[in-house]
Amino acid sequence: MDKAGIFKFISKQKTAFIASVDENGYPVVRAVCAPRKIDGNEIYFSTNTSSKKVRQFLANGKACLYFYKRGKIRYQGVSLKGEMEVCTDQETKDGIWRFGDKLFYKKGVTDPDYCVLKFKGASAEYYCDLKIEKTDL
Repeated sequence: MDKAGIFKFISKQKTAFIASVDENGYPVVRAVCAPRKIDGNEIYFSTNTSSKKVRQFLANGKACLYFYKRGKIRYQGVSLKGEMEVCTDQETKDGIWRFGDKLFYKKGVTDPDYCVLKFKGASAEYYCDLKIEKTDL
């Protein structure tokens, strides 16, 4: 699958898995809501500034994202490797804010516990029908 197809596939998934590296060098994987924005190789997520994953990404920006679609017969998955940046600037936060976010961030878009994870992809692997296709992003 080419780069355009990978990002089209990602944009249709409702759940993402994000992997960070903990203080002991072990990977930590967690499910998160779908990306808020995809802009070229950059994928944006909202999260709590106080979360463990933010601390982990501040210490080590290496990251992996995984998206999948499980059909009745066919399973498709995309794994992306790259770097994660923690963004606390107001412009980036404003760019992905949604009305319903106030449920999680009581002080709104300026809440200090609201930040953005910006992933910049470097490479991808697409899996389908027992085949893996690798591509640079």
